[in-house]
This record gives sequence, structure tokens and C-alpha cells, in this order.
Amino acid sequence: MTRPNTDTFDTTGFRRALGAFVTGVTVVTTIQADGTPRGFTANSFTSVSLDPPLVLVCVAKSASSYEVFSQAPQFAVSVLAEDQKDVSGVFASKSPDKFAKVAWQTRATGAPVMHGAAAHFDCATQQVIDAGDHVILLGRVLDFAHTGLTPLGYCRGAYVSFSLSQDAVAASAARGHAQVGAILENADGVVLLDTPDGLRLPRGTRLEAANDPSSLRGVLASLGLVAHLDFIFAVFESTQAREQGNKPDNGVRIFYRGRVVAQRGMSAPELHFVPLSQVPWDEMSDPAERSMLQRYVKERHEDAFGVYVGDSEAGTVQTLALT
Repeated sequence: MTRPNTDTFDTTGFRRALGAFVTGVTVVTTIQADGTPRGFTANSFTSVSLDPPLVLVCVAKSASSYEVFSQAPQFAVSVLAEDQKDVSGVFASKSPDKFAKVAWQTRATGAPVMHGAAAHFDCATQQVIDAGDHVILLGRVLDFAHTGLTPLGYCRGAYVSFSLSQDAVAASAARGHAQVGAILENADGVVLLDTPDGLRLPRGTRLEAANDPSSLRGVLASLGLVAHLDFIFAVFESTQAREQGNKPDNGVRIFYRGRVVAQRGMSAPELHFVPLSQVPWDEMSDPAERSMLQRYVKERHEDAFGVYVGDSEAGTVQTLALT
């Protein structure tokens, strides 16, 4: 097996590539020899086996908790719910009184589990495996529970709320004046549509369905595009639409970021794939879309995305990252 040359291996790029894998966020805990609890935030958790029931979590040898967890006979993993970003932050910090700041309980082994978590697993340590600059804690699950709550996600240095997309679209649709669009890329560039008013991003009056020509999916289908929508990129109120009264594009704009996974049939004449470095900004018809796409290009280059919330003149980019 060829091993990477540590002198030339791009460790920073490797970390960024790993960040493309969407994970959950967990708090891993145990009871120390003196009876006090210990815990840290981790996303390196996975299932291993159903029979016997095994899970694993990785601990960095450089972590302050390394000695404790590598010798502990038990540990518990709490899969955080999407409203528990604060719990994640507590256990990612160096606070000396983490457990005083959260609600917790114990199960079979006595290791703490977080109250209000999406799920938790109480484990006996079956094996501690040396793995480079980490150790792998292999645990046999003795007790578990799940609540049905939506889990907290993590990807590319930021938290991901899996219910945000559905909630935003549903709320706006209920108000009857949403526009749902997307920033979509393939290997050739970003999707822009040539209209009589200038270039713009694809959008519709709702997200679904593909057989509805007024929906985003319907617009994409008419262009012969099959797209995968990843996450919400921006939610804002169009001040231009608000000022113009009863135009059909009044109100809230919701934009996803995603990618084109297939193109069917002949290319529509209005469809263009434009490299991000060559977007003709002065030809974009909507100032709010232009500003949003400029932010996308910047964050795409930095590989650090946030979610814009506000209106087309003022708002905030909300980025939450683990420490």
C-alpha cells in the first residue's frame, strides 16, 4: 500500500476534503476514577456492528481527555439535537464546569448522557485501538435510547440544521409569496439564465414539484437539469419586490446551494454555465441576486459557507463552527 509522503502531503487540504462529509455532532462522556464526569464534543462517531452492537469514537492523543478516555472502562455518546448547539459549544470549550451548564442523567454504566439529545448510547469499552495521532474507542452498547428529535449536523466547519430548509419553504409558501431559487454548479460553472432583463439564477414560486412549471423543480426540469440541492444559502425579503407592489415575485427569497448531477436532452438556449471567475456581474438583472452570488463566490473559494438572513439591503451571515 502506498503511504502519503508526510513531507509533501497536503494536510490542510486533506482536512478540508474530509469536511465535505456531513456528520452528526456528539458529546462523548465518561466517569473518571474519582467519580467526576468528563466529556468532549466529537463528530468522529460511527456504528460498527449490529451483532454484537458496537460503536466507535476517535480521541486525539493531543486532547486533554486522552488519558482519561483511553483508560476508562465505559463511555457514553449523546447524539445532539439541532437545538443543542449551545451544548456542543460547552463541551468544545475548556470550561472547568461543563456539566454544571447542561442537563444530564446517567444510564447503565453511570456515564452521563445529555438530556434532550436525539439519541444516546451507553457503552462498555471493548477495545482501545492505536490509530496514528488518535485512538479509537470501540464500545459495546449496553443501553441506548432515541427521541425522534431532528439531529444537529456538521459540514465544512459549520453546523447544519436539517429542518431549516423545510421550515423556511413551508413558512414562506404559507404566506403565498415566496420565490425559491438555487445557486447550482457543475464542472463548467454556475447556472445562469439569459432573460430579456439580463442574467439571473433559476427560481420558481415554490420548491416542488417537477411537473409544476412554476416551481423551482419545474423550471429545472424545463431546462433539462437534474439537480441535487444541498443546504439553504440565503433567506431574505426582496426590498425591490416590496417596493413594486403586486409583481408575482413579491416577498421572501429562499436560495439553496447545490449541484447539477445530470443534463437531459438538448441544452435550452437561455441556459448558460459560467465559470465563477468569469461571471459578468454588470449583466445580472437583480442586485440582490448579484450580491448573494458574489458572497457565494467568496465563500466557495474559502470553503466556509454561512446562511444569509435579512432583506436584500441589510442582514447577517450566520456561521457557527466548532472550536
